Amino acid sequence: MNLNQVTLPTLDLAKSISFYQTLGLHLIVHAPPRYARFECPDGEATFSLHLVNELPTGEGVSIYFECEDLDERVASLQAKGITFISPPTDESWRWREARLLDPDNNRLILFWGGEDRKNPPWRLTT
Repeated sequence: MNLNQVTLPTLDLAKSISFYQTLGLHLIVHAPPRYARFECPDGEATFSLHLVNELPTGEGVSIYFECEDLDERVASLQAKGITFISPPTDESWRWREARLLDPDNNRLILFWGGEDRKNPPWRLTT
């Protein structure tokens, strides 16, 4: 089994498309007014947006995008007007993360986990 894509809700498809293109995702399906899908610049995963009339309430989900060049990418995105709610920070779980919100307040984390992404010292052996 392989994770193919994650879909997030949006209230404004055009605004969200622009935001995710600024992050560096490549638009591969544009089906206005309700749907758009992107391809990540690295790997095989896709990411999509679906127009909704109302956003879900509660904590929701967090979407992680892996970036080996995390610090440089954050600086580049900030120069393009993207606001981060936390700068690149070394976390206790051995990942470096920067957090931001998309136009619909979905939580995004740009991170670099290196070898620890899938093989932390506490990984189960079974």
